[in-house]
Amino acid sequence: MTIAISLKVHDGLVLAADSATTLVGAGASGTPAVINVYNNANKVFNLYKGLPIGGMTWGAGSIGYASIATLAKDFRERLTYAKAGYEGWQLNRDSYTIEQVANLARHYLFEEQYQSILGAVSTNLKPSLGFLVTGYSAGSGLAEEWLIEIDSGQCPAPRLLQAADATGVSWFGQRDVLHRLLMGYSERLPGVLDGMGVSQQDLDPVMNTIQTALRADQAVVQPPMPIQDAIDLAAFLAETTAQFTRFAAGPNTVGGEIEVAAITKHEGFKWVRRKHYYDVRFNPPVAHSS
Repeated sequence: MTIAISLKVHDGLVLAADSATTLVGAGASGTPAVINVYNNANKVFNLYKGLPIGGMTWGAGSIGYASIATLAKDFRERLTYAKAGYEGWQLNRDSYTIEQVANLARHYLFEEQYQSILGAVSTNLKPSLGFLVTGYSAGSGLAEEWLIEIDSGQCPAPRLLQAADATGVSWFGQRDVLHRLLMGYSERLPGVLDGMGVSQQDLDPVMNTIQTALRADQAVVQPPMPIQDAIDLAAFLAETTAQFTRFAAGPNTVGGEIEVAAITKHEGFKWVRRKHYYDVRFNPPVAHSS
């Protein structure tokens, strides 16, 4: 599982995610069971080096043999370099939009990869996958978040998570911990009330009243907060989920290092917290050309 957080304020946008990836196989009775949890997956990406464009993933950790991290870097190559077979993929740095990047990401991840590799798999066995494309369109002063969701083998067009001039926090993956903290109740509450005999006619107004009285997400995310405070808040929310999962019964499906990146209009995409499997002292950056 995963906790993936996108937090947007006027000064920019922060992405934060854990590093756990869960290996699921068949248990002794033939039912799905957790075989292992690895704590070094990459879930936050810079989708075009030098431009304020980021991505984040949750759900399935791979499509076929390729991890989503590898596919995200393959996608970045298409956006960046003019190579044979990449025609029509390169971004115009002066006129690109984040919606355009999201549509290209959907085409690559779903139509080229997911459908070609998993198209013949039974619907109930097809993994779900989420991918968020974020950043600033060319010439824009406000960040955008475009959501791509693959569920039951279907993937609708990317949708704008919130208006460009809106601010707030969104979270994906293992949602319940932050739903309790920020919305004031568990996502399982409607089912509990339904089991107690609350009619569907009464359930919606009851839930609206509870949410209005208890939600705290709009109080903790203030539109003018500095980007550093947004970074601190996003990291805190990710770490809270990881720590809760650590002490809850069952496997630690949220864990490992919390990676954090910030995207702003003038500084672009900047890593704040990042892990490497290699020592950066021994691996200086190498310039690439198209």
